[in-house]
Amino acid sequence: ILKALITGERGDIPAAVTEAFRDSGASHILALSGFHLGIIYGIISRPASLLGGSRGATLAKGTVTVALCGLYTLATGAGPSIVRAFIFILLGECARLSHRKTTTASVLISALLIQLAVNPLSIRTVSFQLSYAAMAGIAYVFPYLKNLWKADENNNWPVLRKIWNSAAMSASCQLTTGPLAYHYFGTFPKYFLLTNLIALPLTTLTIPSALLTIVMSSFGICPVFLLQATEFLVTSLIRSLEIIAGM
Repeated sequence: ILKALITGERGDIPAAVTEAFRDSGASHILALSGFHLGIIYGIISRPASLLGGSRGATLAKGTVTVALCGLYTLATGAGPSIVRAFIFILLGECARLSHRKTTTASVLISALLIQLAVNPLSIRTVSFQLSYAAMAGIAYVFPYLKNLWKADENNNWPVLRKIWNSAAMSASCQLTTGPLAYHYFGTFPKYFLLTNLIALPLTTLTIPSALLTIVMSSFGICPVFLLQATEFLVTSLIRSLEIIAGM
């Protein structure tokens, strides 16, 4: 599971586990996508923020972030969805350095034009279509669904607000990717909201934990509790999806 989450290599995953991911609507978690590169981006950019906010520090942070994300993109095979996410990061960092304002929609269209200019045939791949369909949902549908929950002045329900935003994000992506997924695979997950509300937070915790475990283990200094924590996260992810798949 960790190999799949970090490198996209799924050959060692038992068939029953792969089936649980597919039936619960979580197959996208095992396929490297912008979600995975986004987590990697967060892991890189947060420590880099310690460099400060000067012009030179901002340039250094942007350069290091883009370079490392680019290396990760190449190391994992530079699939269409990963390349799309990398272009998003590149455009975002360039906008930050040039003090230009951006929107998800403007970055989406720019990335689409750049990727098609470099490789026009990539539009025929399923991963390309699903990746941009998901981002179209985030750019054009999510703002409307998110705003159905009217923010109050005192923000009395911050936890419920976050749950609502996560559900709205999941629904937005499913509305735009669902028809494509059904066309190609003939399936539509009934419990996609429940799956994403459980699986995405667990995966967001698992990937950094796994990377830290791998790095520390390579130096022979990984504490037992970190190994146990990573194993617990992966086991919880699998078990949760098995339960949902059986509903």
